[in-house]
Amino acid sequence: MAWEQARRTARDCVGQPLPVVTRSLADALGHALAEPLTALTDLPPFDTSAMDGWAVAGPGPWLVDGAAVLAGDRSVPLGDHGTAVPIATGARLPKGATAVLRREHGEFDAGSGTLHDRSTGPGSVAPGRDIRPRGQECRAGEALIPAGITVTPAGITVTPAVLGLAAAAGYDRLAVRCRPTVELLVLGDELMESGLPRHGRVRDALGPMLPPWLRSCGADVISSRLVADDLGSLREAVHNSAADVVVTTGSTAAGPVDFLHAVLEEAGARLLVDSVAVRPGHPMLLAELPPTPDGRTRRLVGLPGNPLAAVAGTVTLAAPLLRHLGGHPDTEPCRMRAATELPGHPRDTRLLPVRRTDREVAPLPFDGPAMLRGLAFAEGLAVVPPGGVPAGATAEVLEVPGR
Repeated sequence: MAWEQARRTARDCVGQPLPVVTRSLADALGHALAEPLTALTDLPPFDTSAMDGWAVAGPGPWLVDGAAVLAGDRSVPLGDHGTAVPIATGARLPKGATAVLRREHGEFDAGSGTLHDRSTGPGSVAPGRDIRPRGQECRAGEALIPAGITVTPAGITVTPAVLGLAAAAGYDRLAVRCRPTVELLVLGDELMESGLPRHGRVRDALGPMLPPWLRSCGADVISSRLVADDLGSLREAVHNSAADVVVTTGSTAAGPVDFLHAVLEEAGARLLVDSVAVRPGHPMLLAELPPTPDGRTRRLVGLPGNPLAAVAGTVTLAAPLLRHLGGHPDTEPCRMRAATELPGHPRDTRLLPVRRTDREVAPLPFDGPAMLRGLAFAEGLAVVPPGGVPAGATAEVLEVPGR
């Protein structure tokens, strides 16, 4: 299957996203908003002082009378023009105040209780000066953020400031889409979880690397564990998984201990993608598992076992699947100019780790399917069509998951 077709299949197989739930603001990070965020109040909800200084009524000089108005205080109305009261930034403006005189612009004579404007700039106390008027940012009922925006610490679509905006606009909870749950099964008798490689065994790189990447795609990773190269062990792990999406690494090809296809066939799974014309990572797969007893649909993404190939499978199949399950919209493709030639494969699409220089990208070394050294410095994955991209031409650049 062609690379772009495989990505579309992963997106389109979702149908409807997961259900809508309400979460506290503290628990909304990483979810997609299911409803537009509409202001429940004017922001600010009343006229406030934008500076420390004095709230003044009319032109000066002013007679200062009354205690300072602090943020959170109930202010007492000012008298006639020519009066003032000390005020703090963010405090509610007293009724009758026409402007705020900044502290650095005022000179207060304690003996007479008189305040003078000593600024040299024009219009320092013009009406409305240094006042944040009610509704300056928004009015009650105004749409602040459309549905589908991601509330995420990585700031991919918006930043955590969305939570601050929601709180300021009067929200305690948000309606969001459920995050898909994922179980990661790392397959291979040759893998070690600690220590130096020895006796023909190697360290597991995918167990530490993939969970944060899957979370950055909008998933809750409920488990990550090693599974032996054994048909029965793999069958049991897939059958008993409670996750919405099972992600496996390795066993996608046709080697002597590659049992994933056999397990899927035994289970009655429906293969949606079985090998993709992409390098690295072509023996990846996507399957729909039989419904659970409660009618829930589960899916399995089979990633190749080599590290960079597994990353290619993640951005090709896992990322679009998880984002659409969680209700996140597609992002606009990013295209960048190639600073130098981006070498391609003769027949297949190639996903190439690249670094960014201004508005250009350049290939990184150590880009073999089993290598991670180039990926550690990658600022994107260039989508290189068969034959390559010449210097000066543009290529689509995918975000490196979790970066």
